[in-house]
Amino acid sequence: MDAAGREAEGALCGVRILDFTTLLPGPFATMHLADMGAEVLRVVTATRHDLLDTLPPLIEGETYSAASAQLSRNKRSILLNLREPAAVGLVKRLVSHYDIVVEQFRPGAMAKLGLGYEALSAVNPRLIYCALTGYGHGNSMSLRAGHDINYLSLGGVAGYSGRRDEGPSLNGIQIADVAAGSGNAMIAILAAVICRTRSGKGQFLDISMTDGVMAFHAMWGANCLCSGESPERESTLLNGGTLYDYYETEDGRHISFGGLEPKFWESFCRVLGREDWIPLTVDAGPAVKAEVRRIFRTRDLAHWLEAFRDADACIEPVLAPGEALQSRLAREREMTVDVPAGEGRTLKQMGSPYKFSETPVQFRHAGRPPSLEETKTVLREFGCTESEIEELAACGALQ
Repeated sequence: MDAAGREAEGALCGVRILDFTTLLPGPFATMHLADMGAEVLRVVTATRHDLLDTLPPLIEGETYSAASAQLSRNKRSILLNLREPAAVGLVKRLVSHYDIVVEQFRPGAMAKLGLGYEALSAVNPRLIYCALTGYGHGNSMSLRAGHDINYLSLGGVAGYSGRRDEGPSLNGIQIADVAAGSGNAMIAILAAVICRTRSGKGQFLDISMTDGVMAFHAMWGANCLCSGESPERESTLLNGGTLYDYYETEDGRHISFGGLEPKFWESFCRVLGREDWIPLTVDAGPAVKAEVRRIFRTRDLAHWLEAFRDADACIEPVLAPGEALQSRLAREREMTVDVPAGEGRTLKQMGSPYKFSETPVQFRHAGRPPSLEETKTVLREFGCTESEIEELAACGALQ
Protein backbone atom coordinates (compact mmCIF):
# COMPACT_ATOMS: atom_id res chain seq x y z
CA MET A 1 0.00 0.00 0.00
CA ASP A 2 1.13 3.58 -0.65
CA ALA A 3 0.92 6.43 1.84
CA ALA A 4 -2.70 7.09 0.89
CA GLY A 5 -3.68 3.50 1.55
CA ARG A 6 -4.06 2.60 -2.11
CA GLU A 7 -2.68 -0.58 -3.58
CA ALA A 8 0.48 0.34 -5.48
CA GLU A 9 0.75 -0.64 -9.12
CA GLY A 10 3.44 -3.14 -9.97
CA ALA A 11 6.39 -2.26 -12.17
CA LEU A 12 4.89 -4.35 -14.99
CA CYS A 13 1.33 -3.08 -14.70
CA GLY A 14 -0.22 -3.21 -18.19
CA VAL A 15 1.96 -6.12 -19.37
CA ARG A 16 -0.25 -9.06 -20.38
CA ILE A 17 1.07 -12.57 -20.88
CA LEU A 18 -0.48 -15.77 -22.22
CA ASP A 19 1.42 -18.56 -20.48
CA PHE A 20 1.47 -21.98 -22.16
CA THR A 21 4.35 -23.33 -20.03
CA THR A 22 4.52 -26.28 -17.65
CA LEU A 23 7.06 -27.82 -15.27
CA LEU A 24 9.60 -25.33 -13.84
CA PRO A 25 11.42 -22.91 -16.19
CA GLY A 26 8.50 -21.11 -17.83
CA PRO A 27 6.17 -21.06 -14.79
CA PHE A 28 8.97 -19.74 -12.58
CA ALA A 29 9.64 -16.90 -15.03
CA THR A 30 5.99 -15.93 -15.39
CA MET A 31 5.48 -16.14 -11.62
CA HIS A 32 8.12 -13.47 -11.10
CA LEU A 33 6.65 -11.35 -13.88
CA ALA A 34 3.22 -11.70 -12.27
CA ASP A 35 4.67 -10.73 -8.87
CA MET A 36 5.98 -7.57 -10.53
CA GLY A 37 2.51 -6.68 -11.78
CA ALA A 38 2.12 -8.42 -15.13
CA GLU A 39 -1.30 -9.94 -15.85
CA VAL A 40 -0.61 -13.61 -16.56
CA LEU A 41 -3.21 -16.01 -17.95
CA ARG A 42 -2.24 -19.68 -17.92
CA VAL A 43 -3.55 -21.69 -20.85
CA VAL A 44 -3.99 -25.21 -19.53
CA THR A 45 -4.48 -27.75 -22.30
CA ALA A 46 -6.21 -31.10 -22.60
CA THR A 47 -2.90 -32.95 -23.01
CA ARG A 48 -1.13 -31.06 -20.24
CA HIS A 49 0.59 -33.24 -17.67
CA ASP A 50 2.59 -31.25 -15.16
CA LEU A 51 4.73 -33.32 -12.80
CA LEU A 52 4.89 -30.43 -10.32
CA ASP A 53 1.11 -30.42 -9.79
CA THR A 54 1.33 -33.61 -7.74
CA LEU A 55 4.89 -33.33 -6.42
CA PRO A 56 4.76 -34.01 -2.65
CA PRO A 57 3.88 -32.45 -0.37
CA LEU A 58 0.33 -31.69 -1.37
CA ILE A 59 -1.41 -28.79 0.33
CA GLU A 60 -3.47 -30.06 3.25
CA GLY A 61 -7.02 -30.75 2.14
CA GLU A 62 -6.21 -30.10 -1.53
CA THR A 63 -5.23 -32.18 -4.55
CA TYR A 64 -2.39 -29.97 -5.77
CA SER A 65 1.12 -29.37 -4.55
CA ALA A 66 2.81 -26.56 -2.65
CA ALA A 67 5.17 -26.14 -5.62
CA SER A 68 2.27 -25.71 -8.04
CA ALA A 69 0.53 -23.23 -5.72
CA GLN A 70 3.68 -21.13 -5.70
CA LEU A 71 4.56 -21.34 -9.39
CA SER A 72 1.02 -20.34 -10.41
CA ARG A 73 0.91 -17.50 -7.86
CA ASN A 74 -0.82 -14.29 -9.01
CA LYS A 75 -1.99 -15.99 -12.23
CA ARG A 76 -5.39 -16.90 -13.58
CA SER A 77 -6.11 -19.93 -15.73
CA ILE A 78 -8.20 -20.93 -18.71
CA LEU A 79 -8.93 -24.54 -19.64
CA LEU A 80 -8.75 -25.14 -23.38
CA ASN A 81 -8.54 -28.15 -25.68
CA LEU A 82 -6.11 -26.80 -28.25
CA ARG A 83 -6.83 -29.68 -30.61
CA GLU A 84 -10.20 -28.08 -31.28
CA PRO A 85 -10.23 -25.33 -33.96
CA ALA A 86 -12.61 -23.26 -31.86
CA ALA A 87 -10.06 -23.17 -29.03
CA VAL A 88 -7.33 -22.12 -31.46
CA GLY A 89 -9.59 -19.32 -32.68
CA LEU A 90 -10.17 -18.27 -29.10
CA VAL A 91 -6.41 -18.03 -28.44
CA LYS A 92 -6.04 -15.80 -31.51
CA ARG A 93 -8.79 -13.62 -30.13
CA LEU A 94 -6.99 -13.38 -26.77
CA VAL A 95 -3.69 -12.48 -28.47
CA SER A 96 -5.18 -9.11 -29.31
CA HIS A 97 -5.27 -8.43 -25.55
CA TYR A 98 -2.44 -10.57 -24.20
CA ASP A 99 0.38 -9.48 -26.49
CA ILE A 100 3.14 -11.62 -24.97
CA VAL A 101 3.14 -15.41 -25.37
CA VAL A 102 5.46 -17.74 -23.45
CA GLU A 103 5.58 -21.40 -24.42
CA GLN A 104 7.82 -24.33 -23.53
CA PHE A 105 6.94 -27.01 -26.07
CA ARG A 106 9.39 -28.67 -28.41
CA PRO A 107 10.00 -26.62 -31.57
CA GLY A 108 7.14 -26.91 -34.02
CA ALA A 109 4.51 -28.12 -31.54
CA MET A 110 2.66 -24.81 -31.37
CA ALA A 111 2.87 -24.34 -35.13
CA LYS A 112 1.15 -27.71 -35.65
CA LEU A 113 -1.73 -26.39 -33.57
CA GLY A 114 -1.90 -23.25 -35.68
CA LEU A 115 -0.50 -21.19 -32.82
CA GLY A 116 3.10 -20.62 -33.87
CA TYR A 117 4.72 -17.20 -34.05
CA GLU A 118 3.88 -16.66 -37.71
CA ALA A 119 0.19 -17.38 -37.19
CA LEU A 120 -0.17 -15.31 -34.02
CA SER A 121 1.95 -12.36 -35.15
CA ALA A 122 -0.27 -12.11 -38.23
CA VAL A 123 -3.12 -11.43 -35.81
CA ASN A 124 -1.08 -9.02 -33.67
CA PRO A 125 2.18 -7.62 -35.13
CA ARG A 126 3.08 -6.30 -31.67
CA LEU A 127 3.24 -9.85 -30.32
CA ILE A 128 6.32 -10.84 -28.35
CA TYR A 129 6.58 -14.62 -28.58
CA CYS A 130 9.06 -16.33 -26.23
CA ALA A 131 9.84 -19.97 -27.03
CA LEU A 132 11.77 -21.57 -24.15
CA THR A 133 13.40 -24.89 -25.07
CA GLY A 134 16.28 -27.14 -24.11
CA TYR A 135 18.36 -26.79 -27.25
CA GLY A 136 16.82 -23.95 -29.25
CA HIS A 137 15.18 -23.83 -32.67
CA GLY A 138 16.66 -24.73 -36.04
CA ASN A 139 19.52 -27.05 -35.12
CA SER A 140 20.37 -30.75 -35.08
CA MET A 141 19.22 -31.22 -31.46
CA SER A 142 16.08 -29.08 -31.51
CA LEU A 143 13.66 -31.98 -31.08
CA ARG A 144 15.73 -33.96 -28.58
CA ALA A 145 14.33 -34.48 -25.08
CA GLY A 146 16.24 -33.14 -22.11
CA HIS A 147 16.21 -31.94 -18.52
CA ASP A 148 18.43 -29.78 -16.32
CA ILE A 149 21.09 -32.47 -15.89
CA ASN A 150 21.41 -32.85 -19.67
CA TYR A 151 21.76 -29.11 -20.33
CA LEU A 152 24.46 -28.80 -17.64
CA SER A 153 26.25 -31.76 -19.21
CA LEU A 154 26.17 -30.54 -22.80
CA GLY A 155 26.83 -26.96 -21.74
CA GLY A 156 30.15 -27.97 -20.17
CA VAL A 157 29.38 -26.96 -16.57
CA ALA A 158 29.33 -30.54 -15.27
CA GLY A 159 32.69 -31.10 -16.95
CA TYR A 160 34.60 -29.23 -14.25
CA SER A 161 32.16 -29.35 -11.33
CA GLY A 162 32.42 -31.92 -8.56
CA ARG A 163 35.42 -33.81 -7.19
CA ARG A 164 38.35 -35.09 -9.22
CA ASP A 165 38.06 -38.61 -7.78
CA GLU A 166 34.26 -38.77 -7.89
CA GLY A 167 33.21 -37.02 -11.07
CA PRO A 168 30.35 -34.54 -11.53
CA SER A 169 27.89 -33.99 -8.71
CA LEU A 170 24.20 -33.15 -8.76
CA ASN A 171 23.02 -29.77 -7.53
CA GLY A 172 20.20 -29.12 -5.09
CA ILE A 173 18.57 -26.66 -7.48
CA GLN A 174 17.95 -26.73 -11.23
CA ILE A 175 20.57 -24.29 -12.50
CA ALA A 176 19.86 -24.67 -16.21
CA ASP A 177 16.09 -24.58 -15.77
CA VAL A 178 15.91 -21.59 -13.44
CA ALA A 179 18.97 -19.46 -14.16
CA ALA A 180 19.57 -20.22 -17.84
CA GLY A 181 15.90 -20.79 -18.64
CA SER A 182 13.68 -18.65 -16.42
CA GLY A 183 16.21 -15.86 -15.97
CA ASN A 184 17.09 -15.47 -19.64
CA ALA A 185 13.44 -15.69 -20.68
CA MET A 186 12.57 -12.83 -18.33
CA ILE A 187 15.48 -10.70 -19.53
CA ALA A 188 14.63 -11.29 -23.19
CA ILE A 189 10.90 -10.60 -22.71
CA LEU A 190 11.51 -7.33 -20.87
CA ALA A 191 14.14 -6.23 -23.40
CA ALA A 192 11.65 -6.95 -26.21
CA VAL A 193 8.97 -4.91 -24.40
CA ILE A 194 11.35 -1.94 -24.23
CA CYS A 195 12.23 -2.39 -27.90
CA ARG A 196 8.55 -2.51 -28.83
CA THR A 197 7.93 0.87 -27.20
CA ARG A 198 10.32 2.32 -29.80
CA SER A 199 9.50 0.27 -32.87
CA GLY A 200 5.88 -0.73 -32.29
CA LYS A 201 6.83 -4.24 -33.40
CA GLY A 202 6.98 -7.53 -31.56
CA GLN A 203 9.45 -10.33 -32.22
CA PHE A 204 10.26 -14.01 -31.75
CA LEU A 205 12.52 -14.93 -28.81
CA ASP A 206 14.42 -18.21 -29.11
CA ILE A 207 15.67 -19.03 -25.60
CA SER A 208 17.71 -22.21 -25.20
CA MET A 209 18.62 -23.46 -21.74
CA THR A 210 21.79 -25.06 -23.09
CA ASP A 211 22.80 -21.76 -24.69
CA GLY A 212 22.32 -20.14 -21.31
CA VAL A 213 24.48 -22.74 -19.58
CA MET A 214 27.28 -22.20 -22.10
CA ALA A 215 27.10 -18.46 -21.47
CA PHE A 216 27.64 -19.09 -17.74
CA HIS A 217 31.31 -19.83 -18.42
CA ALA A 218 31.92 -16.18 -17.66
CA MET A 219 35.60 -16.60 -16.77
CA TRP A 220 36.74 -20.04 -17.78
CA GLY A 221 35.00 -19.97 -21.16
CA ALA A 222 37.12 -17.02 -22.27
CA ASN A 223 40.26 -18.70 -20.93
CA CYS A 224 39.39 -21.96 -22.67
CA LEU A 225 38.74 -20.28 -26.01
CA CYS A 226 41.99 -18.34 -25.73
CA SER A 227 44.24 -21.22 -24.62
CA GLY A 228 42.42 -24.17 -26.13
CA GLU A 229 42.59 -25.95 -22.76
CA SER A 230 39.54 -26.93 -20.68
CA PRO A 231 39.62 -26.58 -16.89
CA GLU A 232 39.42 -29.81 -14.90
CA ARG A 233 37.70 -30.59 -11.64
CA GLU A 234 39.41 -29.17 -8.53
CA SER A 235 41.87 -27.25 -10.71
CA THR A 236 40.70 -23.64 -10.70
CA LEU A 237 40.45 -20.82 -8.18
CA LEU A 238 36.75 -21.48 -7.58
CA ASN A 239 36.06 -25.18 -8.16
CA GLY A 240 38.13 -26.74 -5.38
CA GLY A 241 41.62 -26.11 -6.74
CA THR A 242 42.36 -23.77 -3.81
CA LEU A 243 41.20 -23.45 -0.21
CA TYR A 244 38.00 -21.80 -1.48
CA ASP A 245 35.83 -24.79 -0.56
CA TYR A 246 33.52 -26.54 1.92
CA TYR A 247 34.89 -28.11 5.11
CA GLU A 248 33.31 -30.74 7.36
CA THR A 249 33.06 -30.06 11.09
CA GLU A 250 33.18 -32.50 14.01
CA ASP A 251 29.39 -32.88 14.10
CA GLY A 252 29.06 -33.74 10.42
CA ARG A 253 28.02 -30.23 9.38
CA HIS A 254 29.88 -28.11 6.85
CA ILE A 255 31.27 -24.60 6.66
CA SER A 256 32.20 -22.58 3.57
CA PHE A 257 35.34 -20.50 3.10
CA GLY A 258 35.54 -17.98 0.25
CA GLY A 259 38.41 -15.74 1.36
CA LEU A 260 40.23 -15.18 -1.91
CA GLU A 261 41.74 -11.79 -1.08
CA PRO A 262 44.82 -11.48 1.21
CA LYS A 263 42.99 -9.59 3.98
CA PHE A 264 40.38 -12.36 4.27
CA TRP A 265 43.05 -15.06 4.12
CA GLU A 266 44.99 -13.36 6.92
CA SER A 267 41.90 -13.19 9.14
CA PHE A 268 41.15 -16.86 8.40
CA CYS A 269 44.65 -17.94 9.35
CA ARG A 270 44.59 -15.97 12.62
CA VAL A 271 41.35 -17.61 13.79
CA LEU A 272 42.80 -21.06 13.03
CA GLY A 273 45.93 -20.16 14.97
CA ARG A 274 48.12 -20.58 11.91
CA GLU A 275 49.70 -17.16 11.47
CA ASP A 276 52.62 -18.94 9.80
CA TRP A 277 50.37 -19.43 6.76
CA ILE A 278 49.74 -15.70 6.29
CA PRO A 279 52.66 -15.20 3.83
CA LEU A 280 51.00 -17.85 1.66
CA THR A 281 47.71 -17.34 -0.26
CA VAL A 282 44.39 -19.12 -0.63
CA ASP A 283 46.24 -21.17 -3.28
CA ALA A 284 48.52 -22.59 -0.57
CA GLY A 285 48.47 -26.13 -1.93
CA PRO A 286 47.09 -29.58 -1.03
CA ALA A 287 49.13 -30.04 2.14
CA VAL A 288 47.74 -26.88 3.72
CA LYS A 289 44.25 -27.75 2.54
CA ALA A 290 44.47 -31.18 4.14
CA GLU A 291 45.53 -29.56 7.41
CA VAL A 292 42.61 -27.12 7.24
CA ARG A 293 40.25 -30.06 6.77
CA ARG A 294 41.79 -31.75 9.82
CA ILE A 295 41.46 -28.60 11.96
CA PHE A 296 37.80 -28.06 11.12
CA ARG A 297 36.98 -31.67 12.01
CA THR A 298 38.26 -31.12 15.56
CA ARG A 299 35.33 -28.93 16.67
CA ASP A 300 31.62 -28.67 15.91
CA LEU A 301 29.93 -26.09 13.70
CA ALA A 302 28.73 -23.97 16.63
CA HIS A 303 32.30 -23.60 17.85
CA TRP A 304 33.56 -22.41 14.50
CA LEU A 305 30.68 -19.98 13.99
CA GLU A 306 31.51 -18.39 17.35
CA ALA A 307 35.23 -18.37 16.56
CA PHE A 308 34.67 -16.58 13.26
CA ARG A 309 31.80 -14.36 14.51
CA ASP A 310 33.84 -11.14 14.40
CA ALA A 311 36.34 -12.22 11.76
CA ASP A 312 36.27 -10.62 8.30
CA ALA A 313 37.03 -13.88 6.54
CA CYS A 314 34.19 -14.77 4.12
CA ILE A 315 33.20 -17.84 6.10
CA GLU A 316 29.60 -19.00 6.62
CA PRO A 317 27.73 -22.18 7.59
CA VAL A 318 26.24 -24.50 5.00
CA LEU A 319 22.52 -24.34 5.77
CA ALA A 320 19.73 -26.73 4.86
CA PRO A 321 16.91 -25.03 2.90
CA GLY A 322 14.67 -24.98 5.96
CA GLU A 323 17.39 -23.30 8.01
CA ALA A 324 18.07 -20.75 5.30
CA LEU A 325 14.40 -19.83 4.91
CA GLN A 326 13.95 -19.44 8.67
CA SER A 327 17.12 -17.41 9.14
CA ARG A 328 17.29 -13.84 10.37
CA LEU A 329 18.51 -12.73 6.94
CA ALA A 330 15.54 -14.36 5.20
CA ARG A 331 13.16 -12.59 7.57
CA GLU A 332 14.89 -9.25 7.17
CA ARG A 333 14.84 -9.56 3.39
CA GLU A 334 11.23 -10.80 3.35
CA MET A 335 12.18 -13.94 1.47
CA THR A 336 9.26 -15.85 2.98
CA VAL A 337 5.75 -14.41 2.78
CA ASP A 338 2.19 -15.35 3.71
CA VAL A 339 0.12 -15.45 0.54
CA PRO A 340 -3.72 -15.39 0.53
CA ALA A 341 -5.10 -18.79 -0.46
CA GLY A 342 -8.87 -18.24 -0.20
CA GLU A 343 -11.37 -18.91 2.57
CA GLY A 344 -9.33 -16.82 4.99
CA ARG A 345 -6.28 -19.07 4.65
CA THR A 346 -2.72 -18.17 3.79
CA LEU A 347 0.15 -20.24 2.42
CA LYS A 348 3.75 -19.58 3.33
CA GLN A 349 5.76 -19.21 0.13
CA MET A 350 9.04 -17.91 -1.16
CA GLY A 351 9.21 -14.13 -1.42
CA SER A 352 10.63 -12.18 -4.34
CA PRO A 353 14.28 -11.22 -4.82
CA TYR A 354 13.18 -8.07 -6.67
CA LYS A 355 12.95 -5.06 -4.36
CA PHE A 356 11.43 -1.86 -5.79
CA SER A 357 11.22 1.43 -3.89
CA GLU A 358 8.20 2.75 -5.83
CA THR A 359 6.50 -0.34 -7.27
CA PRO A 360 6.90 -3.17 -4.75
CA VAL A 361 6.02 -6.70 -5.78
CA GLN A 362 2.67 -8.00 -4.59
CA PHE A 363 1.45 -11.45 -3.62
CA ARG A 364 -2.22 -11.23 -4.47
CA HIS A 365 -3.15 -14.91 -4.25
CA ALA A 366 -1.59 -18.35 -4.24
CA GLY A 367 -1.99 -20.50 -7.31
CA ARG A 368 -4.98 -22.76 -7.59
CA PRO A 369 -6.04 -25.53 -9.96
CA PRO A 370 -7.70 -24.29 -13.15
CA SER A 371 -11.47 -24.59 -13.29
CA LEU A 372 -14.20 -24.35 -15.87
CA GLU A 373 -15.84 -21.58 -13.84
CA GLU A 374 -12.69 -19.46 -13.92
CA THR A 375 -12.42 -20.13 -17.64
CA LYS A 376 -15.92 -18.82 -18.21
CA THR A 377 -15.22 -15.75 -16.07
CA VAL A 378 -12.17 -14.88 -18.15
CA LEU A 379 -14.08 -15.36 -21.39
CA ARG A 380 -16.87 -13.07 -20.20
CA GLU A 381 -14.34 -10.38 -19.39
CA PHE A 382 -13.06 -10.52 -22.95
CA GLY A 383 -16.44 -10.12 -24.53
CA CYS A 384 -17.66 -13.67 -25.04
CA THR A 385 -21.41 -13.96 -24.73
CA GLU A 386 -23.10 -16.75 -22.80
CA SER A 387 -24.20 -18.38 -26.06
CA GLU A 388 -20.61 -18.30 -27.38
CA ILE A 389 -19.35 -19.88 -24.18
CA GLU A 390 -22.00 -22.60 -24.43
CA GLU A 391 -20.97 -23.28 -28.05
CA LEU A 392 -17.31 -23.54 -27.07
CA ALA A 393 -18.17 -25.98 -24.32
CA ALA A 394 -20.41 -28.02 -26.57
CA CYS A 395 -17.78 -28.49 -29.29
CA GLY A 396 -15.13 -29.56 -26.75
CA ALA A 397 -12.99 -26.42 -26.93
CA LEU A 398 -13.39 -25.93 -23.19
CA GLN A 399 -12.45 -28.66 -20.75
